[in-house]
Amino acid sequence: MTLLHSVSCAPAGRAHCGMRLGAALFFASLATAAGAEDMPEFRLTFRDGAIVPLETRVPANRRFKLVLVNAGESPVEFESTELRKEKVVAPKVTTSLVIRRLDPGEHVFFDDFHPGAPQARIVAEDAGQ
Repeated sequence: MTLLHSVSCAPAGRAHCGMRLGAALFFASLATAAGAEDMPEFRLTFRDGAIVPLETRVPANRRFKLVLVNAGESPVEFESTELRKEKVVAPKVTTSLVIRRLDPGEHVFFDDFHPGAPQARIVAEDAGQ
């Protein structure tokens, strides 16, 4: 059931329906904004086969966002078979990719459009490490 379906309008009439829907959307946006603030972001820059940094440390067992920046002149593809994630990024474009959670350890990724380039890794660490 979506948010719009969960707001009932029949008994209250049309005037109250708009107010109830507005309130529901307002509180849903607050929850989304609060969740986005709690999610750490990590920047990865791709430039014609180079990835900087080659190692990125992230918290284990927690959602986070990878900000993918293609500073190069050719398209790149973030790819990790282990994470089951891939994303093509056009030249001079910034985009993002949300990772739900990672078990502690190293997780390899690479630029699939530049096969000769070195692989990079994400290291997921417990808070105590």
